[in-house]
Amino acid sequence: MARTAPLPRRSPATQDDVRRHNLAALLRLLHARGATSRADLTALTGLNRSTVKGLTAELGDAGLVRESAPVGRGLAGRPSIGVEPASEEVYVLALDIAVEHLSAVRVGLGGTVLDRRDLRQDRGDHDVRRTLGRLCSMVADLMRTAPVGGVCVGIGVGVCGIVSADDGVVRFAPNLGWVDVPVRDLLAECLRTPLHVQLGNDGDLGAMAEHLRGAGRAASHLVFVSGEEGIGGGVVVDGRLVRGAGGYAGEIGHMSVDPRGAMCRCGRRGCWETQISGAAVLSATSAPAGTSLEQVLAAYGEGRSWAQPGVDRVGRALARGVANLVNIFNPELIVFGGAVRHIFLATEPLVREVLRSALVAPSEHLQLAVAGLGDDSVAVGAAELAFAPLLEDPLGVLRQAACGDGWAGV
Repeated sequence: MARTAPLPRRSPATQDDVRRHNLAALLRLLHARGATSRADLTALTGLNRSTVKGLTAELGDAGLVRESAPVGRGLAGRPSIGVEPASEEVYVLALDIAVEHLSAVRVGLGGTVLDRRDLRQDRGDHDVRRTLGRLCSMVADLMRTAPVGGVCVGIGVGVCGIVSADDGVVRFAPNLGWVDVPVRDLLAECLRTPLHVQLGNDGDLGAMAEHLRGAGRAASHLVFVSGEEGIGGGVVVDGRLVRGAGGYAGEIGHMSVDPRGAMCRCGRRGCWETQISGAAVLSATSAPAGTSLEQVLAAYGEGRSWAQPGVDRVGRALARGVANLVNIFNPELIVFGGAVRHIFLATEPLVREVLRSALVAPSEHLQLAVAGLGDDSVAVGAAELAFAPLLEDPLGVLRQAACGDGWAGV
């Protein structure tokens, strides 16, 4: 009988390991919940009061949290000290690279949007170095208003394409025309910072942001549908993002819905995004040259004959694709972001009518909503990506940044 190799023995946790774990647990709670009393932190963590007091004092001494005046009632009936994340002083940079816009956002600990720069991009003007150069200029301008004494602890980037998170390479972004672009390394070089730049797919980041801080805070199962010229998405099941074997799951815009349909920029015919994107709305209507998506949808709402049939067609296509997602994933919630949220709001009665074609059981508890974070879903998701190392080892990451291993400036 073959003998199995013994399992490797784990080293026992040291006091430093336990302390680091407890500091991280407290900071994650404060990052997610915002201002919280010491009494509530004690109840939520299961730690004793003196331990929580010592840990919050240590986080406070490091500049990660602030203690406030007593609020509510503590365990002994006395008012309990409040604790809140130091949002103004500890922050990350969240960057969003989309087809028609670039965003650079400074997001404080606790998810507070502190400052931002936005730039519209012309379609087709997506040369890699020019695009990243613009983004670096926006970051430089953004950092000029950052508070003296504050510390940047990470950089997160959302990209409208298939992203290899391990090496920071954008494998394929058809609507940008990018193939195997080492965005992480190029951005780190352009920004001249040793801070780790972390990349994610915009749909995945938007899904997690809406789950953590937006319309899906109460939902454990949701699908996020968003986009401008293209359509991306993310799927959350049991509170966790579905990544797939290679990390590329969630490319719902490239569901094949009509094999004889329009050619998609990915090289295939009849992808869902060819039927429901902002560009699809414009091409489906006889809109005058130069008409914007907002103007087309406004005309549709006013009952203009030139807008009605085309937008109706897009609304039906949106509903049919959503029905497929409902049948496959059985979510509690579908969240519409980006330009898709405007299309959904304009065609909502039609979408709900067509959705009756979905299987009854998966759709009976389904809710539909627009992004609670508005245009910031991707940026907030990118911020969460950047905060992750700090929330695992608060003092270690902060120490690196404070010793000059963090932001160096562009």
